[in-house]
Amino acid sequence: MALLDDVKLALRISPGTTAYDGEVQDLIEAAKADLRLSGVDPAKLDELDPLIKRAIVTYCKANFGWDNPDADRLQRAYDLLKAHLTLSQDYLPPKEA
Repeated sequence: MALLDDVKLALRISPGTTAYDGEVQDLIEAAKADLRLSGVDPAKLDELDPLIKRAIVTYCKANFGWDNPDADRLQRAYDLLKAHLTLSQDYLPPKEA
């Protein structure tokens, strides 16, 4: 399943609905950009990596819609996951010699 479909499922968007695809795809790209800006190696932004995928999904859930009562909680969860990723050597760019 494509990441867009996985995120839409997490957002409880009915299968086959495409009305929000642009907004959801923008959120996915924003999550990836935020992770890159925070220091995660762009080569590690593999959508099959479970931690990267969870970070992207959580970011999207925190930022989708205007009246999300869980937005603050989800944003904190995303921030904590992002912090863990940026502290792990596994997700940082290789050090130059």
